[in-house]
Amino acid sequence: MRDSAEPIVRRKLWHEVFDRLRSMITRGELAPGDAMPSERDLMDRFGVGRPAIREAMQALANMGLITISHGERARVRQLTAKSLFQQVDLSAQFLLSASPDSLEHLKQARRFFERGMVREAAEKATDADVAGLEETLREQSGRLDDPAGFIAADMRFHSRIAAISGNPIFEAVSEAMLGWLREYHTEMLIWTGKQNVTLAEHREILDCIRGHDSDAAEAAMIRHLDRSAVLYAHHG
Repeated sequence: MRDSAEPIVRRKLWHEVFDRLRSMITRGELAPGDAMPSERDLMDRFGVGRPAIREAMQALANMGLITISHGERARVRQLTAKSLFQQVDLSAQFLLSASPDSLEHLKQARRFFERGMVREAAEKATDADVAGLEETLREQSGRLDDPAGFIAADMRFHSRIAAISGNPIFEAVSEAMLGWLREYHTEMLIWTGKQNVTLAEHREILDCIRGHDSDAAEAAMIRHLDRSAVLYAHHG
């Protein structure tokens, strides 16, 4: 409960504009893909100056509610689990770069998350899901001399496992964590020759998923992540 003697702080104009615009979006008055009203229209509607409109619009963009393109009207974004996590990418990267402990915590979180995801995949995978994983593994096999391409295919393999759950939040979490880790993959700087080991481990995981063996899939994933965890480290 607020202290009755606490002074009332006057809100800035752009805060009021922000609340009204956000309400227009959340109520559906402005739908995904719609262009936002022009600055001039909003200035006339709310009786405020251009700076208040621009600050409110930037705040909406920072939240991922709209996209702002130079020379074009801002548009309402289609919110998805993926776009939600994209809003914290910069903050996550800053946290990881500033704290070695945070990198270790992220690797632990990934291990906990992926062991559950691979169990889900082993239980739910269809023939089409298995074929998709096979395709990604073939692509990865063709990137043995391309560290960046190999690691990108590696990330897709793990994200595809999460996607088998049918839950878009799981897939978005997987992509976010893998994206945050990518900068710390030492193979991007020095190719360690571990690519064939990675492919063999992925093949084992895939075979367990194909056989719908959740326990074996989880065990294979844990071995893979524990072995590869040392490849993610702060540089220097």
